[in-house]
Formats: sequence, C-alpha cells, structure tokens
Amino acid sequence: MYHNNKSSEDYLETILLLKQKMGNVRSIDIVNETGYKKSSISVAMKKLRENNCITVDNDGFLELTEKGYEIAKNVYEKHSCLKNFFIKIGVDPEIASEDACKIEHEISDETFLCIKNLYSTLIENND
Repeated sequence: MYHNNKSSEDYLETILLLKQKMGNVRSIDIVNETGYKKSSISVAMKKLRENNCITVDNDGFLELTEKGYEIAKNVYEKHSCLKNFFIKIGVDPEIASEDACKIEHEISDETFLCIKNLYSTLIENND
C-alpha cells in the first residue's frame, strides 16, 4: 500500500513544475533543481515508479501517471494558495513560500478548503 510522504510529494510537485517549464524531464533535471545527490533521486524515482506515480521511457524521460499527477496537482495547489494567502496577510514572500512548503503536506483537506475560501473572499473584496 502506498502512503504519500513529504519527500515523494515534493518530487512529484517538482516533476510537474519542471514539465510545465521544460516539457521533458529527466532525473538529472530533478538533481539540478533540488540539489540532492543523483543516488538519492535515483532511489526516489524507483519508489515513485513502484508506486505507480511515474513512468520512465527508454530515453529516461519521466511522466506522471494519473495518480502521480493528481498528487502533484493537489500539493502544488495547496502550496500556491497558502503562499499567496500568507503574502496577502503580510508575511514576507520568501517566508510565506517556506511556510507553505512545510504546511502543504500536513494540512487537512477541510482546513485547506476553509483557507482557500477565505483567500478567495479576500481577493474578491480587494477588486
């Protein structure tokens, strides 16, 4: 049984963002983006493959599976919304991003939805 953890969610989010920026993504791109060792990334990608979150083609290009994409999309949505919410309430953007990264993995769906709705209301009231 696969259980999401912070590092696997971060890797999936990184793959999603790199694919949006570069199109094709290989493990070395994740090494360059994160600064982690090649060996660590290799182990992580193997686990993500085994858990049906990514596929790797013959040229070494990574693709998110439907499952991997959903996880990555959800983590990225949480990160973006939380970061923007924190900035909106006066937190320094760098700190807001760091805090969002910590919280995005732990926050319940219920609490996140309430923050997301509050943030939407704040945006609407400022227009």
